[in-house]
Amino acid sequence: MNLTLVAWRVVPRLPAPLARGLFRLAADVAWWRHGKGVRQLEANLARVRPELSPQALRRLSRLGMRRYLAYFCEAFQLARLSEAQVDQLVHFEGGEQAIEAMGPARQGVLVLGHMGNWDLAGAFATRHIAPVTTVAEHLEPEAVFQQYLAMRRRIGLTIIPLDKGAPVFRQVLRAAQTDEPWIIPLLADRDLGRSGIEVDWFGEKALMAPGPAALAVETGRPLFPVTIHREDKGYALVFHPPVSAPEGLDKAARVQHLTQAWANVLEREIRRHPADWHMLQKVFVADLDPARLAAVRGEGGAA
Repeated sequence: MNLTLVAWRVVPRLPAPLARGLFRLAADVAWWRHGKGVRQLEANLARVRPELSPQALRRLSRLGMRRYLAYFCEAFQLARLSEAQVDQLVHFEGGEQAIEAMGPARQGVLVLGHMGNWDLAGAFATRHIAPVTTVAEHLEPEAVFQQYLAMRRRIGLTIIPLDKGAPVFRQVLRAAQTDEPWIIPLLADRDLGRSGIEVDWFGEKALMAPGPAALAVETGRPLFPVTIHREDKGYALVFHPPVSAPEGLDKAARVQHLTQAWANVLEREIRRHPADWHMLQKVFVADLDPARLAAVRGEGGAA
């Protein structure tokens, strides 16, 4: 039986302290084994904090693994939290300014990195800002994906599955074509497909997803960089001022400019909270297989 399916059935029934302890142990075991994902996390963190010694980098990756596994533990138990408990776990920063910038329509595009607990943030935001619509990768096996989908729907999120070959951007754009309030948060600090945009990041080149910037350009709505980091009693959900592009640029240039602008904000915040960046995959161009990248670029070209 798939271990994730077992976790979905068992973890919600466990006392929260016991569940946290088990996932902390699992994180320490994974860190000690130093497998491919942990090694990639350390390679990514070495770009974020190049001044660290090898020993300090290992300590940082251990904390990062603990927080990464804590996210999964919290996700398994999130649907059973009351609204009051969710509110107690989220410290909202920049919210009033963001709502004012959205205007009377209260509509905005949010761009996030894989930081903190974005599901918890969504449960909070959909009640305190505007209904949330977002995209979720279609995981395998199907039963695991359905469990994540059910959890996110129970906490009030509208989910558009990211299926291979599906017109996801058109579906998201359609969801934005309404007079009702909405926010559309999209994770975008990794894009290895044919549409990834190269940005300058931590002194190197990295690939980011163009979707959030493209959606902001198409809808005319503000693009807010949002970051999430752990605090003593929960998480800080931080809305940064919306990024903008100079007048006179065509659509492609505006998307490029906006993507670089929010990547700059994310870089600054990851430097401040590196253990909260859950990136165990390749994101920097230097880590990618040149032949594979050239094939993808040749097949589709950068957006």
